[in-house]
Amino acid sequence: MTVAPSPPIEAETVENALLGGRVRLRQPAKGYRAGRDAALLAAATTAEPGQRVIEAGCGAGAVLMQIAARRPGVRLTGLERDPAMAALARENATLNGTEAQIREGDVAAGFRALDLPPFDQAVSNPPFFDDPGALRAPAPGKRGAWMADDGLKAWTGFLLKAVREGGRIVVIHRADRLADLLTLLGETAGSFAIRPIHPYADEPAKRVLVQAIKTGKAPLRLLPPLVLHDRSGAKHTAEAEAVLRGEAGLEW
Repeated sequence: MTVAPSPPIEAETVENALLGGRVRLRQPAKGYRAGRDAALLAAATTAEPGQRVIEAGCGAGAVLMQIAARRPGVRLTGLERDPAMAALARENATLNGTEAQIREGDVAAGFRALDLPPFDQAVSNPPFFDDPGALRAPAPGKRGAWMADDGLKAWTGFLLKAVREGGRIVVIHRADRLADLLTLLGETAGSFAIRPIHPYADEPAKRVLVQAIKTGKAPLRLLPPLVLHDRSGAKHTAEAEAVLRGEAGLEW
């Protein structure tokens, strides 16, 4: 079922082209706007046609729209607590001719509150901070995307409940939270695969992509990193550019 689109939101929005122009995305002109992390999360989502994928905290739908462009036939659902962002996600689904169900609700309420059957895959780019003392107060329009009011555990708990046994969870987060992610997801998931994301080859990773399998028992795998930039002056490395343009994916 596709949720009926909300009336268009014209005021205070900008339109961006993603995946080399294959995706059009309207986002708030001020406040949080999805960028590279959303593109990488979508590139790491490997669902097959007919499979059901839910995104926790879908915002304006940047990840969902890019998954739809990369993976035709995947059935998409997004959960977003901000009604204005949820309305933008519905508008973007219409703009891109994508069937996506956008539900309004809070991750903290848990997956069962949605009254939906478990999904094949669950993906998320959780807020990077859950300690207000560790971050200068962000602008009001960015707070919901940056600050996890109920902590990272609420997000991992939602994702673990959202997938069936054998289902996949894919998360992008700060590299320094990797141990927390493994501990929290490890409550009922395993078979971890980790792909570090480095700004430069000679600098530490700042992001990690983590895949977990619910009830998985295979050994952890540390995959080759994705390096975003080199010292040549180009905007991205050739590999990163291919991923961001939708010409390559991030397989597991």
